[in-house]
Amino acid sequence: MFTGIISDVGEVRHVEKRGDTHVVIATHFDVAAIEMGASIACAGACMTVIDKGSAADRWFAFTASAETVSKTTLGAWKTGDPVNLERPMRVGDELGGHIVTGHVDAVAEIVAAKSEGESMRLTLQVPAQFARFIAPKGSVALDGVSLTVNDVDGARFGVNIIPHTLKVTTFGRARPGMKVNFEADLMARYIARLSAA
Repeated sequence: MFTGIISDVGEVRHVEKRGDTHVVIATHFDVAAIEMGASIACAGACMTVIDKGSAADRWFAFTASAETVSKTTLGAWKTGDPVNLERPMRVGDELGGHIVTGHVDAVAEIVAAKSEGESMRLTLQVPAQFARFIAPKGSVALDGVSLTVNDVDGARFGVNIIPHTLKVTTFGRARPGMKVNFEADLMARYIARLSAA
């Protein structure tokens, strides 16, 4: 489990597609403290560490299945791209955002971006079937960042990105047309499932 509070912005060092997709991410994390098989949320997608570098050459690697590539932006990643990173929370950690599973539901598109004071107001669109999971003042995770929904209009919704978040995540480069990984709030997902039963 994650909280949607980004603790590093890594960089794609290498992408190789050979059956599955193999990715190497450069990071500021202390890789000596990352165990093989550990989970790291990469742009909101929970990935399993299969290899890592040294204390001097900090990187980790993971393999993404075709299912992960089909549901995320990962298939479009290229060398040099920045990636929001979060280590999993531990029992007793402060839950600063909301409960994020790292199971991306879909890719959302930024359809509008405008400045509001020092913040940035983003309007995004998700595939129509996910609209029922989004509510005003509810939570969503976008590229792994825990955000509060301001307004909803069908499959479109708005969020505000405060200056701190713009500085410490990849949202400082957000532009219309960009795609981001979308994870619906866990409670909304289960309530919708129970309501349909």
